[in-house]
Amino acid sequence: MTKFLLAVHVLAAIVAIGPVTVAASMFPPAARHAIEAPDDVRAAETLRLLHRICRLYAVVGVVVPVFGFATASNMHVLGSAWLITSIALTALAALVLAALVLPRQSALVEMAGEGGGTREATVRLAMFTGVFNLLWAAVTVLMIVRPGSTTGA
Repeated sequence: MTKFLLAVHVLAAIVAIGPVTVAASMFPPAARHAIEAPDDVRAAETLRLLHRICRLYAVVGVVVPVFGFATASNMHVLGSAWLITSIALTALAALVLAALVLPRQSALVEMAGEGGGTREATVRLAMFTGVFNLLWAAVTVLMIVRPGSTTGA
């Protein structure tokens, strides 16, 4: 059962978190382009699509910690420091996404549609997106390295 839960956890992380990190990273440059070319309908459509991908996969991403907790419980590692750190970083990443990235994307989608928006807003969004991506990278490294792991790696 543990192998099944771990497989679902890893697949969910790849399928759900991967697209969010990629789409969120692509969003600020796309927003700058949409702001600089307000009459470019395709640029506005691209912006809406990237934002939709981020929102959708953020919701799907809830599966990752659910199966992560189930896996950790089966492995009897819920009290391990590396796991507690991973949980805290995952919660922080979710907070950054929900409170700083997605709302700013929404605002830029609306502003770009109205011919507004600023370069500074896209720079700030890029910074928050970078923080989000770094948090997920740290969680990924912790999941691979797992101090005290029995894998022998």
